[in-house]
Amino acid sequence: MMNVILECELTCPKCGHKELETMPTDACQYFYDCKGCGELLRPSEGDCCVFCSFGTIPCPPIQENKKCCG
Repeated sequence: MMNVILECELTCPKCGHKELETMPTDACQYFYDCKGCGELLRPSEGDCCVFCSFGTIPCPPIQENKKCCG
């Protein structure tokens, strides 16, 4: 069993602000308010959550090679 990393740095595609966040293990996070500019981030097409789209590390289910949010 692999170690799942829960800390992820999100980077806003609009302003470039970086914020360290803890990923939830029991739900997908579809929305995130940038703490730099207030932009509401949504997953990119084909991604399951904001962490997979804008984070340094994919969400816990993807790290474990499981289907996310389904």
